[in-house]
Amino acid sequence: MNSADLGRRVGVPSTALFTDQYELTMVQAALKAGTAGRRSVFEAFTRRLPEGRRYGVVAGTGRVLDAVENFHFDDEMLTFLRDQDVVDSPTVDWLADYRFSGDIWGYPEGEVYFPGSPLLRVEGSFAECVLLETVILSILNHDSAIAAAASRMSAAAGGRRLIEMGARRTHELSAVASARAAYVGGFHTTSDLAAGFRYNIPTVGTSAHAFTLLHDSERDAFQAQVDSLGRGTSLLVDTYDVTEAVRTAVEIAGPELGAVRIDSGDLLLVAHRVRQQLDELGATETKIVVTSDLDEYAIASLAAAPVDSYGVGTQLVTGSGHPTCSMVYKLVARARSADPADPLLPVAKKSLGAKSSRGGRKWAARRLDEAGVAEAEVIGSGEVPAELADRQLLVELVKGGEVVGREPLEAARERHIAARSGLPMSAMQLSRGEPVLPTEYV
Repeated sequence: MNSADLGRRVGVPSTALFTDQYELTMVQAALKAGTAGRRSVFEAFTRRLPEGRRYGVVAGTGRVLDAVENFHFDDEMLTFLRDQDVVDSPTVDWLADYRFSGDIWGYPEGEVYFPGSPLLRVEGSFAECVLLETVILSILNHDSAIAAAASRMSAAAGGRRLIEMGARRTHELSAVASARAAYVGGFHTTSDLAAGFRYNIPTVGTSAHAFTLLHDSERDAFQAQVDSLGRGTSLLVDTYDVTEAVRTAVEIAGPELGAVRIDSGDLLLVAHRVRQQLDELGATETKIVVTSDLDEYAIASLAAAPVDSYGVGTQLVTGSGHPTCSMVYKLVARARSADPADPLLPVAKKSLGAKSSRGGRKWAARRLDEAGVAEAEVIGSGEVPAELADRQLLVELVKGGEVVGREPLEAARERHIAARSGLPMSAMQLSRGEPVLPTEYV
């Protein structure tokens, strides 16, 4: 099954070439040196959060599991590698039989994270683990960035509904992944039908300005939409004159009009005027939806406005200024052989700059204060302290090459809401600041 989130079978092509060439040339050299089979541990983590962010959000885990399952080389790919002299024939023969057979542990999707958090731990032979680096990072970096932006917008919205509508602002496949990540981060619906089909995210959509402009009058356009979609539809009221449009909308649909959408102008001022007008016309239950280049700051500025839903596009699918999480995938431990009894030796890059890393196969736990609020992210590579034993964060995702950690997308969404609510209140602040939890190494 390629789509764990649904149980619907959706074709996923091989992910084997979603990688950098040096992953394969390292395998070639390691095979020749006799070190390719050494038992190894890789970890994905970030050294810092994007500037000003208080926490990160793990997203894309379900897509990573799909990618690992579908990481195999077909005959056409192998011919390409051979013909382009990417790797030698013995390596091509080894790749022909490749299937990941190791173990993967990680933070469950929707969980929050901090600098140094071992978000994903991949264990197996060096060769089989190193091949997964690029595809894992491409998924986690993108999806976690979108989910973090979505989470900030969700917090700023204060319970009001959020619509993901960024498909036209990014690559068509990124749009589907973005909608999924946004749902994990707290959005309620998407305009992207591919995301709805694949991940069972609720979809919404009615009409654009083009539909109004198509007709001889705004009244004709509204009448056509209501005749087709019913009185509960949402009418776009800012093509010409908002006040006149709202009056016409209620005349046609009556007080049962579902919603009006405002896509331009001073949204705070216009929303207040529209709400007053709707109430005076008897459409007291008609909702107000606002769009127009929103981000978390704009959403927060509309907290006092009578707005029921926000539609967000560009700023969401670009991570609201931070389109990546700068995650890395590093070898942190390895044995001298493939023998499971051979001890793992911590290894780490040493650097004069900010690119150094910590060796050792790590665990992570979140320590709570007396009120049950998170106070520190604790990371270690030795024995887990007894007081943190039931607060460990990593869960088993893949065992012996078999995926064991799939779950519905709704579970990741609910987990994020719970994880965010367990952070200090300052985590919800939009002002720039340091990570809301310190990272402690033991």
